Amino acid sequence: MKITYFGHSCFMVDLTNCTILFDPFITPNELAKSVDIETIKPDYILVSHAHEDHIADLLTIAKQSNAKVVAVWEIYVWLTKQGIENTHPVNTGGFVKFPDFSIQVIHADHSSSFPDGTYGGNPVGFVISTKKKSFYYSGDTALFRDMKLIPKRHKIDFAFLPIGSNFTMDAEDASIAAGWLGIHKVIGMHYDTFGLIKINHDDSVQIFKSKGIDLKLMEIGSIQTL
Repeated sequence: MKITYFGHSCFMVDLTNCTILFDPFITPNELAKSVDIETIKPDYILVSHAHEDHIADLLTIAKQSNAKVVAVWEIYVWLTKQGIENTHPVNTGGFVKFPDFSIQVIHADHSSSFPDGTYGGNPVGFVISTKKKSFYYSGDTALFRDMKLIPKRHKIDFAFLPIGSNFTMDAEDASIAAGWLGIHKVIGMHYDTFGLIKINHDDSVQIFKSKGIDLKLMEIGSIQTL
């Protein structure tokens, strides 16, 4: 799998036959000013929740790419009102099969509201399964005990986990989550974008390393193959 990082919690995952974009927040992010969103044309967009730092570029990229947007019911209704028709509504616990991958929608311990303050439905994460590998994109979340249930249904190869603290897990809790998931590779997200979530990179990497887990902190615009 080829992974491109666009900053904050926004990643593009290339599954060979299709591409999935997660939580498009790029143009308001000063750290991602080198990214040209006009070039981003995924086949699918998966949205974890409605906070602005996860949907700021959703409408623009959905319109220019005609990607299928997968999101919980309340976001789906909002998208429909914005004229986005290529959508698939889901909710917590749901399983969906697409031609090249399947997903399970996972609870996230967070909140969700649109920029105008209206309710955005349940915050979620996703387990993405292909014939070759599976991974977990947690969305914004605290550590929660039900993460232990995920490997009872799925064999996870790696995970995208928030490590910025303040609004989500910190590196210590994320390393505990990785242990519960039974994985040895984590890609960090939701850190450094704002002052409240700035981290010490070396300390965060060491927390994971002490538990035998490789934490990758990708440079914006860089590509990682897993």
